[in-house]
Amino acid sequence: MEITAVGGYEEVGRNMTAVKIGGDTIIIDMGIRLDRVLVHEDTDITKTKKEELVRMGVIPDDSVVRGNVRAIALTHGHLDHLGAVSKFVSKYNAPLIGTPYTVELAKRGIRADGGRYTNPVYAVEEGEILQVTPEISLEFIRATHSIPQTVILAVHSPHGTLVYANDFKFDDSPIIGEKTDYTRLKELGREGVKCLIVETVRVSEEGRTPSEKIAQKILEDSVARSDPEKGLIVTTFSSHIARISSITNAARIAGRTPILLGRSMEKFVGLAENMKILELPEDAHLYGSPESVKKILHSIVRDGKEKYLLVVTGHQGEPDALLTKIANKKFGYVIEKGEEVIFSADIIPNPMNVANRYVLETKLKLQGARLFKGAHVSGHASREDHHDLLRMLQPENVIPCHGDLAMLSSYAELAENLGYELNKNIRLVRNGQRVAV
Repeated sequence: MEITAVGGYEEVGRNMTAVKIGGDTIIIDMGIRLDRVLVHEDTDITKTKKEELVRMGVIPDDSVVRGNVRAIALTHGHLDHLGAVSKFVSKYNAPLIGTPYTVELAKRGIRADGGRYTNPVYAVEEGEILQVTPEISLEFIRATHSIPQTVILAVHSPHGTLVYANDFKFDDSPIIGEKTDYTRLKELGREGVKCLIVETVRVSEEGRTPSEKIAQKILEDSVARSDPEKGLIVTTFSSHIARISSITNAARIAGRTPILLGRSMEKFVGLAENMKILELPEDAHLYGSPESVKKILHSIVRDGKEKYLLVVTGHQGEPDALLTKIANKKFGYVIEKGEEVIFSADIIPNPMNVANRYVLETKLKLQGARLFKGAHVSGHASREDHHDLLRMLQPENVIPCHGDLAMLSSYAELAENLGYELNKNIRLVRNGQRVAV
């Protein structure tokens, strides 16, 4: 079993891995690196050629992929895992496989890029096993994260089983969907796991990542205590469907009409609603195009902001996101003194985001806004969650990924404490490198 680290092995994002078994290869994820361009969930890379995006470090360099690619498996719908599908997929004569919500997001991305994908697309349910060659099968194990229908992937072969856990958290009280399939993970551990490839985004954080129920309670309290005579804005990830559910229900309880704004809101939330993953309150409204956003904001200002709760993109301070445009007094919506803005997302830690968020917060404060931060819990595993996963799977080898050198090293330290040895069965690799297990 030969593993090629295509992308995501020295950074947060740009995730892509190739697993070669004999002459056959399985590609897992095809993501972009968000901090290499001024982008957010409305990211549009359709006008930029693949070669230029590779040169910029936005998408992985897939020239290192070897073997006959027999399947492209997607673990979930975040852009850092499937945002590059439209740039790569036509190159490979292989089916695209993932859970229904995930593959539909991928298909929409391909269409938006003007591409056509004539190979099979398989939407598999959590828990399903799909035979992709006579010797290789893919198992999609239910996991919790910050987007619906995330899976931990198991690649079964005569040479052993590889488990790919990128991304996950252990949430026993999820807002949407069911908790991670611990029973199956423990079974895999007893059956034998040759190698675990695992994310490291929050491995340095002590303890376990709190349940999404915690964020739900914080939001309910924050919205309930907001000034009933002032406007109220909440900004979060448009792909975080469970969080959107909590925000809109908090609005309903507080007697405010939830208005969801932005192209990415329309994409992620609209799809989740159409697929019956999300049920919005009856009075909720969703507007995506700039023209419709401008029109509804004019109506809200005219009717009275106190009647509404706006749910918008822009929590990282991205220059083209809706909250930044509101702070820049576009769309005819002006922040008034005492108006409240709740940030239901932490800053993704890179210098660009920190700088953009600082500028955004400063503008909002100068206009008299009251800022509330911390209405958030992460979708990534913390240190004890990683300890639990290792204990369940008991893999022969571990390969940390989806992190910078400090994150990978922190995971290696954790694994060493459990008896693994660096350069023996803890394998630290960089993008473009291969390792055999």
